[in-house]
Amino acid sequence: MRTADFYYDLPQELIAQDPLEDRSSSRLMHLDKETGELEHTDFKHILNFLKPGDCLVVNDTKVIPARLYGHKKETGAVIEILLLKRRENDIWECLVKPGKKARPGAVIDFGEGLLTGEIIDVVDEGNRLIQFHYEGIFEEILDQLGEMPLPPYITHKLQDKNRYQTVYAKHEGSAAAPTAGLHFTPELLEQVKEMGVNIAHVTLHVGLGTFRPVKVDDVEKHHMHSEFYIVEEDQAKLINATKKNGGRVIAVGTTSCRTLESATGEDGIVKATSGWTEIFIYPGYRFKCIDALITNFHLPESTLLMLVSALAGKEKIMHAYEVAVQERYRFFSFGDAMFIS
Repeated sequence: MRTADFYYDLPQELIAQDPLEDRSSSRLMHLDKETGELEHTDFKHILNFLKPGDCLVVNDTKVIPARLYGHKKETGAVIEILLLKRRENDIWECLVKPGKKARPGAVIDFGEGLLTGEIIDVVDEGNRLIQFHYEGIFEEILDQLGEMPLPPYITHKLQDKNRYQTVYAKHEGSAAAPTAGLHFTPELLEQVKEMGVNIAHVTLHVGLGTFRPVKVDDVEKHHMHSEFYIVEEDQAKLINATKKNGGRVIAVGTTSCRTLESATGEDGIVKATSGWTEIFIYPGYRFKCIDALITNFHLPESTLLMLVSALAGKEKIMHAYEVAVQERYRFFSFGDAMFIS
């Protein structure tokens, strides 16, 4: 299977640069994965596609303001860092630009000394380990100095940090938002519950690898980045009960999907567990847990496009994307949504 098989032509102006004022007013394309039939509506009408007894599974990770700008203490050179994952205490693995100025031993000053970081090692893919020093609470300092790490294809500045968070974001740790969940408002979630649909919460801290392009020609040779996930006992029980009672498990976003598929055994039972996952889902994969998926429109040749193709079939997905371009849907993180059922 070739990476090039997942290419489609996307006009630049269809990449959404700003979130809509009303989260639920984005458009929604419904794709029937059995027939390939397409329907066009608005996200607030998602209720029309849900049934009592279904279970929506959301990823309640919270994006941290992980982009920091500082100055190298010795030279004053501007350094940009992106916090990727906390290794231990105040040591973080970070992406640093420009890398050539960030050698072990270098000290970076942020916010006029409110926070300092010393580069202690160079690790995989040129990332740096940075030991931070500060007084007070790290998260509060980060909130003061950091910016939301928007994806590289978004060039507009985000006016309100909360618009790159889901309304149910709870556990801090992501470098990117689980964007399929951005369409839900508290009111819409309340309506979902009122119609007898359960909502289960899992956590997967989204890494920047989610935007990393597939650089190999042969899809199967691509190595996925690892991300930390948690499925709690009560949530596993809720999802398993849904399956047992004949309801559908509907993942809200590819991150919820990857979490569920990582936590589910070959017997189809979701286990309460936590750990790192490198699961890579592409056509040919046999889904163990999810029945349907709410998702955004993904980048050409990306692992996320491969995942949705595994669920609905590559031909149906590529046709749906062709129609989405013709119908001027908005693409990527702040774009419109698709419901595959």
